[in-house]
Amino acid sequence: MIDSRRECQHQRFYSLKNIHVACAIIEKDGKVLSTQRSEAMSLPLKWEFPGGKINDGERPEECLKREVHEELGIDIVVGRSLSPITHQYPTFIVTLYPFICRIRSGDITLHEHKALTWLSPETLHELDWAEADIALIEDYRKAFMKRP
Repeated sequence: MIDSRRECQHQRFYSLKNIHVACAIIEKDGKVLSTQRSEAMSLPLKWEFPGGKINDGERPEECLKREVHEELGIDIVVGRSLSPITHQYPTFIVTLYPFICRIRSGDITLHEHKALTWLSPETLHELDWAEADIALIEDYRKAFMKRP
């Protein structure tokens, strides 16, 4: 017998739009940049790593440089990647493609976000993060602790 509730959830998962997002874990002096979404954005006032939607035919690294420049007015060096993370929100699915980055040039100016803060990897969890970023914080902290 088919479990109709499970089948409905399965169909709903595959009918939701999957958004692919590159995100930057920008490090500086042992701290990590976190940005707060504005009231006008989806997931208002939640904290996130900066980045944005990957366009068709665009590599995640290219997307990240473009988005961080648009959002924060800085140029970054994109370093190593962490494993992608997929999270299901009620109305969409997001797959994050995270990269460890550093600032190449420029001074940060918030063009879309409400606020920013620099936190140590150990205190990142203290903010009210977008749900998709929570698992990413744990992956980053594990990778951070393995470094010499």
